[in-house]
Amino acid sequence: MGQGTGLALQAVYFVVVARLLGVKEYGIFVGAFALTGLVAQYSALGTGTVLLRYVSGNRSLFAAYWGNVLVVTTGVSALLFVLIGLLGKYCVSPASASLLMLSAAANCLCAQLTVETARVFQAFEKMRLTALLNLLTNLMRMIAALAMLVVMHHASARQWAVAATVVSSLSAAVAIGTVTVHFGWPTLDQGLFHKHWAEGVEYAFATSSASIYNDLDKTMLSHYGMNAANGIYTMAYRVIDIATMPVISIRDAAMPRLFSHGRNGMAAASELSNRLLKRALLVGLFVTIVLFIASPLVPRILGRGFADSAEALRWLCLIPLFRSVHLMAGSALTGAGMQRLRTTSQLTAAIVNFLLNLWLIPEYGWHGAAWSSLATDGALSAMNWGMLVIITKRAEVNTGRSMAGK
Repeated sequence: MGQGTGLALQAVYFVVVARLLGVKEYGIFVGAFALTGLVAQYSALGTGTVLLRYVSGNRSLFAAYWGNVLVVTTGVSALLFVLIGLLGKYCVSPASASLLMLSAAANCLCAQLTVETARVFQAFEKMRLTALLNLLTNLMRMIAALAMLVVMHHASARQWAVAATVVSSLSAAVAIGTVTVHFGWPTLDQGLFHKHWAEGVEYAFATSSASIYNDLDKTMLSHYGMNAANGIYTMAYRVIDIATMPVISIRDAAMPRLFSHGRNGMAAASELSNRLLKRALLVGLFVTIVLFIASPLVPRILGRGFADSAEALRWLCLIPLFRSVHLMAGSALTGAGMQRLRTTSQLTAAIVNFLLNLWLIPEYGWHGAAWSSLATDGALSAMNWGMLVIITKRAEVNTGRSMAGK
């Protein structure tokens, strides 16, 4: 329910931002924020997922693990600011490059802190509070965009980047304050980072590889100076992200139990994942059909400048169906402690996505980006599901042999 309300707010937010910026300025804004989004997943170095795994089983560990999250996220974000400042200008168009420091503050620090607070509530299985925090962030973004549209009628990419950074900062402050009120202050335990850094880096690498195949195409469209095409394609992709929210909500609510089941072996995590997948597939199929049918409404809602986004949405509408498969299967692998296998499939998908984009985008623009996204999500679904089936069958065979021996 909370995610659904947030989804509605996001929909209004994207409509308002589209009309506020227009297709070209929106493309400039997206170029900067997509690039920083690629590296932002390393800000926390997976410490939030480490917290979710261990605190969900022993809640008395919260303070130390939460302190680890805050220290690592702040420290690594500072390093990312430096790297983005030195190298970012070579990756995106000059117009987008001028927004990189603002987008780095919003994505690498503030947004990641907000995301990690959600991990805390997941660990305690308080999904209502997680949903309320997500609702607050979307509400603040919508109010800021609406206020600028009413007062200014049209804004530049820089003006909206400033507003988005301020909103992200406020959201992070509110989220951290909410965690403190409910669960107490963090403590500092330097030994935790040394104990779990390798595991955390694996989680971060897996998340960043997912970000690569989701956002690399937008960065490359900016790199080739296709700002208008970037605006058209990204707006359609944002609709896909919003439409996938029901599937993501199922995954997020189930993650603590997948970790719990995973302690009993792959078969237990797989059994829960299969039950979830049946529901997620129905949701994904329904969303795909609705998106295809409703795509002509996009330019009427967003403005004539986004007319080609309707065609882009028809190309991309299969992605929610693919995501329902690879998210559920991949989460089962993570819950059973086989994150390395999931990371391998995601890294493979990221490499495939980069090579396809390198070939298709210069030749076909946003059409090439859309074809690459479909191929990447489809391949990832096949890889994650295939690995889950093979490992589960092996586990069942080994269990049968053990029982026979006894």
